[in-house]
Amino acid sequence: MQVETLKSLFKSYKETSLFGRYIHHDDIAPLLKELSKKMHVNSIGKSVNGIPIHDITFGLGPKKILMWSQMHGNESTTTKAVFDLLNLLSEENPVSKTILEQCTIKIIPILNPDGARAYTRLNANEIDLNRDAQELSQPESRVLRNVFEDFKPHYCYNLHGQRTLFSAGKTNNSATVSFLAPAQDEARNVTSTRKVAMEIIAVMNKNLQKQIADQVGIYDDGFNINCVGDAFQSANVPTILFEAGHYKDDYSRELTREFIFQSLLLSTSYIAQHSIDGEFSESYFYIPKNEKLFYDIIIRNTNEKDIAIQYQEKLVRGLLKFIPKIEKISNLHNFYGHREINANGYRVLGGKGVRISEGNEIDFVEINNNEILLNL
Repeated sequence: MQVETLKSLFKSYKETSLFGRYIHHDDIAPLLKELSKKMHVNSIGKSVNGIPIHDITFGLGPKKILMWSQMHGNESTTTKAVFDLLNLLSEENPVSKTILEQCTIKIIPILNPDGARAYTRLNANEIDLNRDAQELSQPESRVLRNVFEDFKPHYCYNLHGQRTLFSAGKTNNSATVSFLAPAQDEARNVTSTRKVAMEIIAVMNKNLQKQIADQVGIYDDGFNINCVGDAFQSANVPTILFEAGHYKDDYSRELTREFIFQSLLLSTSYIAQHSIDGEFSESYFYIPKNEKLFYDIIIRNTNEKDIAIQYQEKLVRGLLKFIPKIEKISNLHNFYGHREINANGYRVLGGKGVRISEGNEIDFVEINNNEILLNL
């Protein structure tokens, strides 16, 4: 599929009711109701706080794909992209026809609705669901495992979001999208199952390099059987981790959303049209590993040390706020800022000339008697 085609499809099928980073059950409930007219929408369980968890099933093909999003409640970009994809696949067109004839797809759009409501990584019991794959101590974990065992997928998509601190390799390129074919054993062997996942990632990366060259990374593949992706990969089901990351000035993750949509569409289309055995996985190994080399803002050339500022994402009276916080005061020549400010040798102060220090939440700084806003 050509880039122009993918971009046109995104523009046509983008779900405009979903925008920004704070996405929860109330936002998707009307969309689920509408989709139920064309697809199978089922309540498959409830969260700790009793919010229903749904899955959406569609397609008639023999190749089964399972996707789940917002396992971490504050990672919503992939949820937006999922509904963009659903809009496309719920309509009759040549692209959806090919996919739906060859694939049956099941999607859990928000696995952790309590975390989504509170805008937190954890569920209501303060458990990371992505570390609960073996103990299955949480209702949301059991919902996913039951779906996995009942549906018996041939492919799994584990949809996440990552912070702004990641770079694609040791470069000043933000990791806008990251992938991983998780390990399935302690030795991190490149098994046939992993190679299938790697081949699909290679296809998605080839498309992304045409649009965000050198801004795709590979996540760490350290093995942890308590992680869902590792557990499903260990069950010999090719599993792909998607990480929606940062594009310059795109704190609402709307541009990243499009790249995730393209990747979801391109990969499902590839699965529909090919018998995948990992033969074409080699280029996966040329994708750089993620490094943690970014801060949201770096103030350089002060009269002392560089100043790194990171946004803290906080829910304030139902609205998501990005609050600047002094993260580090040090020599940061090996790091990069998504925004960089040149202090031109002057001292950097807080409001009313107050000295700043690590840990301060601060809306602006004063440099040479000029106020410089740090807020988005």
